[in-house]
Amino acid sequence: MTTERANAFDFWGPRTLIGPALSVGDRAPVFTLTGLKDEAIHNDKFAGKPLVISVIPSIDTGVCSKQTRRFNEEAARLGDHVSILTVSADLPFAQARWCGAEGINNVVMGSDYKDMNFGDAYGTHIKDLRWESRAVFVVDANGTIRYAEYVPVGGQEPNYDAALSTLKTLL
Repeated sequence: MTTERANAFDFWGPRTLIGPALSVGDRAPVFTLTGLKDEAIHNDKFAGKPLVISVIPSIDTGVCSKQTRRFNEEAARLGDHVSILTVSADLPFAQARWCGAEGINNVVMGSDYKDMNFGDAYGTHIKDLRWESRAVFVVDANGTIRYAEYVPVGGQEPNYDAALSTLKTLL
């Protein structure tokens, strides 16, 4: 049975999200995404160290670009101690084009375009658009969610300070 959360995200009006609303203490769901070179990215790639998952509707929008740039800067500061993953339903070549133009090279980009399995598992799949909503998750080295934020409005940025504060407690 698929969970649907009506009016859970405002993006040009109220939208229904598919998938559960994950909470702190939940086990991070398994996922497979497509990387910039059409390679499969599995959640186990990030095992053993803290992971920030930054979820965005589309890399080609202002707030999504700003969010990705911010986490790229944080990834550069934190180095190999953490992994930072940006997820959208944009095609991998669009993500690669944007990253190349913006000099983004410290975060892993993952596309959910093939089957939306990430969005369905993490509760970020916008039903009628087949895009992701905006969210941030911090997952510890053992795969437990330590921070979960579902941003309610598409044009609103996440609470970077809260997510990064949680992340720093895991280092």
